[in-house]
Amino acid sequence: MTEPLFMGIDGGGSKLRVAIVDANLDELSSLTAGAVNPSIVGRDTARERIQEGILQAVRLADIRQEDIAAVGIGIADASNLHSKDWLRETVKPALPSAQIAPSSDLEIAMVGALGQRHGLLVLAGTGSAVFGVTSDGRRLQVGGWGYLLGDQGSSYWIGSQLLKHVTETFDTGGEVGLKALGRACLDKLGLTAPRDLVAWVYRSEEAPTVRIASLAPFVLRRADAGDELAREILCGAARHLAGQLGTVRRRLDDAQAPIAFAGGLLESDNWLSRELAKRLALPSRPAAKYAPVIGAALLAKMEWSATRKP
Repeated sequence: MTEPLFMGIDGGGSKLRVAIVDANLDELSSLTAGAVNPSIVGRDTARERIQEGILQAVRLADIRQEDIAAVGIGIADASNLHSKDWLRETVKPALPSAQIAPSSDLEIAMVGALGQRHGLLVLAGTGSAVFGVTSDGRRLQVGGWGYLLGDQGSSYWIGSQLLKHVTETFDTGGEVGLKALGRACLDKLGLTAPRDLVAWVYRSEEAPTVRIASLAPFVLRRADAGDELAREILCGAARHLAGQLGTVRRRLDDAQAPIAFAGGLLESDNWLSRELAKRLALPSRPAAKYAPVIGAALLAKMEWSATRKP
């Protein structure tokens, strides 16, 4: 019998990632392509890009479509909780014989990070959310409402807190009232006065959310360099994220569930990831076992294996 192969599909906020692995999770092929978030590019474009990514990954692995036993898929803003049919309809034409495991971008990140389908995930990137699954399959998401309704602790939230610091200190004390953090922010952006921020935020072809979120790495660097105001902003982010995790843990009644970090803000060692680990009483920042795209493939393998148990 031919060894089963599995595919993982990870559609984050800005990129599509597809990987094909064997039963040991060793990669046969992988690729990265453009955004497939249906809320951003539309469902038709997202479907076309996902299907092309599937076929390209198959070609790169030099296999046949029917060699894929199962495929796991998690797409931002297309969770299996409300878009299961769309996920299946998107994958089916490209992999007609494969078992399909529709999921969410949060679940595949958790499965990848922990190597199992049980635990708590704190995600902080452009947006933020906390997701949990119990050993008996109960699941819960807190946060992930988008920048207008929430996303506390995200890159966007951190960037907006920085800009509010600049505007509020300027309104209160004028140019002389700007703190070192505010002046450094303006210098980084090449602006001479706080009022120039209006044009920088609103009069660009790039979405304001993306521009504001891009300021988070600057705040992280300032915090690591000892800037107390930058650390104050990041303390607020860590407080929000830790509070959301506490809510998920309490509502699921799963105090022993392992914790994983994901997203651009928490995947590296920085002031925020260390502060959050400390607030959660973790000895260090938890490192992921696998990337989310491999988590999707592992999820597919789990579901495929479960259907073959006697």
